[in-house]
Amino acid sequence: MRKILLHICCAPCLTYTLKKLRNNKFKVEGYFYNPNIHGFLEYKKRLIYLLKYSKKVKLPLSVSREDYDNGLRKYFEFIGDHKDDRCPICYWIRLEETAKLAKKKKIKFFSTTLLISPYQDQELLKKIGGSIAKKYKLKFYYDDFKKGYRESRRMAKKEGLYMQKYCGCIFSEFEKYERCGVKAKR
Repeated sequence: MRKILLHICCAPCLTYTLKKLRNNKFKVEGYFYNPNIHGFLEYKKRLIYLLKYSKKVKLPLSVSREDYDNGLRKYFEFIGDHKDDRCPICYWIRLEETAKLAKKKKIKFFSTTLLISPYQDQELLKKIGGSIAKKYKLKFYYDDFKKGYRESRRMAKKEGLYMQKYCGCIFSEFEKYERCGVKAKR
């Protein structure tokens, strides 16, 4: 059975993705590394629900040892003045850390639950994943998981998982509120 290290952004995105990977005969190990998540309580809430769900579905899970404060600081250092390029930078940061851990654990394949979201740039994720895979001599596993997005939502609701309304970064949070008509003073 092939082993894969799966970067996990949140429990709801894991539900369908894990089911599909296991159906595709992968032995899945999870990795929670998300320095982009803004708001300590938001970060902890996502992590707590993921820990509970991982235990229920018997998914081995590694959580980044980098503390929240240092991870968020590193994220903002990378983003700097490039707010408009935040998504590619954020994808790169998280996928590269996943690849490093996969290499360390001698796991040939890596992927991400970000591939289930219709709100994420799938082609860019595929391109960045491929570049990082080449750099670390690994294989980035791409699948169009977003076909299962609605099912993942149903599964998450049934499991009582926390379902957030934004990707996690502060910029996305601003956009969420602006869509609702709340204007932030900048």
